[in-house]
Amino acid sequence: MRRGIAATALVASLALAATACGGSDSGDSADGPVTITWWDTSNATNEAPTYKALIKEFEAANKDVKVKYVNVQFDQAQNKFDTAAGSKGAPDVLRSEVGWTPAFAKKGYFAPLDGTEALADKDKFQPNLIEQAQYEGKTYGVPLVTDTLALVYNKALFEKAGIEAPKTWDDLKKAAATIKTKTGVDGYWGAVDPYYAQPFLYGEGTDTVDAAAKKITVNSAAAKKGYSTYLSLFDGKGLHKADTTAEAYAHIQDAFINGKVAAIIQGPWEITNFYKGSAFKDKANLGIATVPAGSTGKAGAPTGGHNLSVYAGSDEAHQKAAMKFVNFMTSAKSQTQIALKNSTLPTRDDAYTAEVKADPGIAGFQTVLPAAQPRPELPEYSSLWGPVGTELPKIVTGKESLDKGLSNAETAIAKLVPDFSK
Repeated sequence: MRRGIAATALVASLALAATACGGSDSGDSADGPVTITWWDTSNATNEAPTYKALIKEFEAANKDVKVKYVNVQFDQAQNKFDTAAGSKGAPDVLRSEVGWTPAFAKKGYFAPLDGTEALADKDKFQPNLIEQAQYEGKTYGVPLVTDTLALVYNKALFEKAGIEAPKTWDDLKKAAATIKTKTGVDGYWGAVDPYYAQPFLYGEGTDTVDAAAKKITVNSAAAKKGYSTYLSLFDGKGLHKADTTAEAYAHIQDAFINGKVAAIIQGPWEITNFYKGSAFKDKANLGIATVPAGSTGKAGAPTGGHNLSVYAGSDEAHQKAAMKFVNFMTSAKSQTQIALKNSTLPTRDDAYTAEVKADPGIAGFQTVLPAAQPRPELPEYSSLWGPVGTELPKIVTGKESLDKGLSNAETAIAKLVPDFSK
């Protein structure tokens, strides 16, 4: 979600593109296998080994294709691919965050996959995830893993306090105070991040923009109410104060997995790390519930995850090989293996085997997926969190009022979607 890269990073991205591109620069021999390049944006330590193992399986079963694996840091990948694709030097396959799909499709960087081998199992995937991989009626990605945010909590601490998972944000405030009284630890610690603030907007029936009406709504009355509730959860008994340092994410995560805070809002990408903490040596202690509801009674969080997309600039041979690879990686067998090894959520129902659902983290997050809210088909949508992310730290620390911060965000968003009204 971060935008912009330094000049040195830009040089590095061009160098990477030069060594990891598809088409005629791949080093294929006339009678040898086709070599495709895959940029994987998963966690290099926790997730990448599983993908590397699957590549070996794919190559063993498909002697005519070789896969060059490149792990690209997630927060740099969008800009790197944008630069590489613009110079016709992008990888043949990209593990693309779902929010990138419409933007890259609009630029013509992704190949449409309808009717290809890559999307041969289209009907096996959850319909809303296919919808989220589409732009102007065509499908530009095959869902690999999905996610959403949930209220994750320490069951032992909740039981000691004599409470259940809260259904509303007001209930969460009361629960946090009770947990503090009964256990001595904070009940809740929120993240200063626009993505983690989205559930508060959905709880008021709004978003940063109304894409259908082409209207900016980040400064609307409903949005202000949502953000006001979000801010109220940084101040009060059992509510941890806001952390705006660069290490905030790690601080919150560490406190939760070691039993120093009872609940946080988090996604399934951290399931593996939850189990590494002292509080969750017994995996069954991990509680997962739908994010609390707002004043409208609605509860929901963004639908996230990653698709596998094929570079439109690759030649026919490389695109064909890439689509075969995408089909293999998103098969029920591969998704099952990925889920078992990485504790990530499959995107197709036939991958939720009994063995997969034996992981309480996966089983828990599967139950909250119905409340996940798909992102609108708007190329600029993911970039809209940038202006909000600039203002939130100022707002939560009192350096700026909520009205001023949202007004600034509205002005910045208007530049990203100039055809939207305020």
